This record gives sequence, structure tokens and C-alpha cells, in this order.
Amino acid sequence: MTGTIGQYFNEKSKAYPENGFLAVPASQGRAYYPEGYEITYAEAYRTVSDWQTRLAAAGFGPGLRVAVLLGNRPEMMLLKLALNGLGVSWVPVNPDYRPNEVAYLLQDSAAVLAIVAPEYRDLMQAGIEDSGTGVPMRVMEAELPELPGVSGAQARDVVAEDEASLIYTSGTTGRPKGCMLSHAYEIEMGMWYASRGGMMTFEEGTDRIYNPLPLFHVNAAILTFFGIMEKGNCLIVPERFSASAWWRDLAETGATVAHYLGIVIPALMNMPDTEWQHRHKVRLGLGAGVEPTLHGPFEERFGFPLVEAWGMTEMCRLLTAHEEPRQIETRAIGRPGPGLEVRVVDGNDQEVPRGTPGEMVLRHSEATPRKGAFSGYLNLPEATEEAWRGGWFHTGDTVMMDEGDMIYFVDRKKNIIRRSGENIAAAEIEACLQEHEAVERVAVIAVEDALRDEEVMACITSDRAGDELAEELFQWSFNRLAYYKAPGWIRFVEEIPVTGTQKIQKHALFGEGQNPTEGALDFRARKKRG
Repeated sequence: MTGTIGQYFNEKSKAYPENGFLAVPASQGRAYYPEGYEITYAEAYRTVSDWQTRLAAAGFGPGLRVAVLLGNRPEMMLLKLALNGLGVSWVPVNPDYRPNEVAYLLQDSAAVLAIVAPEYRDLMQAGIEDSGTGVPMRVMEAELPELPGVSGAQARDVVAEDEASLIYTSGTTGRPKGCMLSHAYEIEMGMWYASRGGMMTFEEGTDRIYNPLPLFHVNAAILTFFGIMEKGNCLIVPERFSASAWWRDLAETGATVAHYLGIVIPALMNMPDTEWQHRHKVRLGLGAGVEPTLHGPFEERFGFPLVEAWGMTEMCRLLTAHEEPRQIETRAIGRPGPGLEVRVVDGNDQEVPRGTPGEMVLRHSEATPRKGAFSGYLNLPEATEEAWRGGWFHTGDTVMMDEGDMIYFVDRKKNIIRRSGENIAAAEIEACLQEHEAVERVAVIAVEDALRDEEVMACITSDRAGDELAEELFQWSFNRLAYYKAPGWIRFVEEIPVTGTQKIQKHALFGEGQNPTEGALDFRARKKRG
């Protein structure tokens, strides 16, 4: 395997110079490329090389990090390649962050530069001011802007173990954790994706993979990006998922594979038939979270299979149910195999009997458990070691394994709310609400949501309980957190049960069969991008 991303991209550009590399569907009214966009491997290589030369002249090199806030513009990925070629780590920023969240990322990552699209200039500027770091900011559209001179780069060659990306993922301690991903990790993730076989067999140079997920996530920016490179294929990146544009995008871009999340499937099933749904070339859908009751009906209506997968930022290998029989009437997510060993354990890390739910833990092998895993959580060595206790990575997901080694997803053990594909740490929302003077105690939980899988619910005790305070608290959190993190439901309760050590007992908030949303105030319709 090639050692660094720079070397890898150079090899692929020489092997597939005229193949399509990155594409953007047409979308009138979009701030960038309204008529669409496509670039070949050779064209991308020339752009990346030019940017790399300019970055090097400004002092960028190994040991530095750059925060990048470009949304789903293709330049997001071209800039990543240019930075990685010099050994600089790419730190993608979620466009839905609030200024205080951007500030935390800048402080934690120690980024030396922030590069932003024009529409995110004000957000980044506010984040820089809140952070007190004085990080220089440059605005970018299609071309790399003039760069400030920087210092601190290490005078050495780039190696496979160097950090290529720092991707922030939700944790249970309140603040997101920065996952350090090496060059070797990212290349191996793409190779794993491209080599599954079965229903996930990719053709060389002819597959075009449509991924509507955000480029600050590992799915689109690492898994799919390096997966398409492995066989000289093309990545198609829309601005975001749109049910009304989905079939037209697929048809016009010639997509052969489409990525999805659970929320995509009911949204498409609820759409009326359109001529575009009969003109696409998609032969495979790949994603996670489709409801078993919709799995078969979707495939029958639209004519291609949905392959369910499981993955996480911390592990470069994903589980996939890509071979028949797929058991689409269940939540089957695949079987372990060479390079990805899986156990299902109880709270004492003892393996449970087959057919019994427990936490999924995984490793590469007994000899090299951490091979192909992330390098660790930035500034959190204790959290890294805790996740790897006993030589197995603890995923926090509850699964069940049958006698045939098939793994079935059950639930999330972590205090994480999964809303429309976003992992939301309940502790972060609790910390935000607890800062309000009227909140005595707060517990944030997940409640089922027919459209979004789960929704955020805040249970609060206060002597000011009522509609007026609920409105105030919703606005308080909405102004401080990414829109999707704000409570969709707020319910005032008499008390929040705690243990003798004052740990909140969320499982004891409601009795068996009790509807948590009964008597709660519904703010779901207010949770929109600002």
C-alpha cells in the first residue's frame, strides 16, 4: 500500500488522467457552480499541485493544521489533497456550528489558518473572536486565496503515520472529540470500501458514486472519497440531500451508486412518481438506518438494492450486509471477517451468548488490535485508552450476533441522540441549558421520531416552568448550538431522579409504557437552518 496521500493521489492521477474525479450536479440558485461542475484526475492534479506550491512557499508543512469551512464545494476536497501533500492536517468545520462551537474547534485543534467560503465568513469571524486565538482567516471560492506566512512546520518528509485529518465527532463528555486520522488510515478506508465484492463490486473507471452527506463527515470525505480513487471512479457531491432533486441529480450526473441515510428512504417513498426516477442508472444504494418495513418496498418500487452498513470515524473498516441473503426484514449490518474481529459483550466486558444483545467491541486482530484504527482523540489520551480497554475498541453500540455471525443493530448504548444522521451528545445540550439561570436540573434524552429516527428532548425542573420559559430555553439553545442540537421537545418535570452520587438516572424519568412527549411542548418545526 502506498504510504502517503500525496503519493497515492499522484499514482491515481497518472493511472486515470482523463477519468472524472469530482462532480457537482446542476442547481440553479446555488452560491457555486449553478450549472454543475466536473473535473478529471489530471485537472485535479494540476490544481492541487499549484495550490501545494503556494502553500509550501507560505511555510505550511508537517505538524500544522488548517480549519476549512467550505460546505460541500468541491474545493473542500481539492484543498484537503493540497494540504495533505505537504503533511498539513485538514480540519473540516461543520457549517451548522454556532460561533462558540467554532471557537472550541479552533482552540482545541490549534489551527494556524481558517479558510472559508464567502457565505460562512461571518460565522468563522465570530468563532475566531470568541476563541481569542487570533487565527488568520482567508475567504475562498474557486481559487486558493493569498496566504499569510506561517511558522512552526517540521522540517521533515511526510510519512504514512502523519495526521491527515482531524474530524470532530460527538462524545458523551459534552464537547466533540477530535479524531486524528492518519494518511495510512484514510487510504486503507478507501481500499476497504472498494474491495468488499458481492453486491458492492465496483467497476474500474466507470462507477460514479453520488454521496449527499456533508464533507465534514468521514462518510463522504474519507470513505467514499478514497474509495472512488482506488479504482479511478468519480465522486458526485450535491450541496445537501434534497428529496425533490434526488432523482434528477442521479439521472443527469450518470450516478451508478447512491449513498443514503435512514431519513432519505421515507422522504423518497413519500414523493410522487417522477419521470426522472425511471431515467437513472443506479444499481446500488449504500447506507445505514433504513427501516426494515420500508427496505423491501423501496427496492421493489425503485429497482435497486439498499445495502446496509455500519461504520464509525474511529475505525477504517465498515461492516456491510452486501451478500445474499441480506435479511432486509431485519437490521442486519454484516459479518466480521479478516481484519475486523467483533465481539458482543456485557457491562463487564464478558462475551454474551449468541442471540443476546450487548455492546459491540472490535479490533483488527489479537496481534495488531489497533491496525487500521484512528490515531486517538486529540488532547484526550485517557479517553482514547478507555475506549480501547482490554485491547478492543468499545463502539457504544448495542448489537446482537446470531449463530451464523450475522450482526444486527439494536440501539446506541452511548448517551448519543441520532437525529437525521447527526450524532448529538446529550451532555453538550445539557451543559448549554444548565447555564440558563432558570434551569435547576436538566436531562436530555432521545425520543423516537418517525421522520428523523430520533429527536432531542429536554426534561427540565424549574420554578418558572411554563410556555414562556420553554420558548426562552429553546431560543437560548438554538442561538448557541447547531440548529439540529436544539431541543425538539421541552418538558417540565417535578423532579429528575439521581443516584446517591448525584448521577442522573435517565432510565427512571418515565415509567414503562409512558409517552415522554405527553405534556411536552413541540419545537420540532422551529429547528431549521438559519
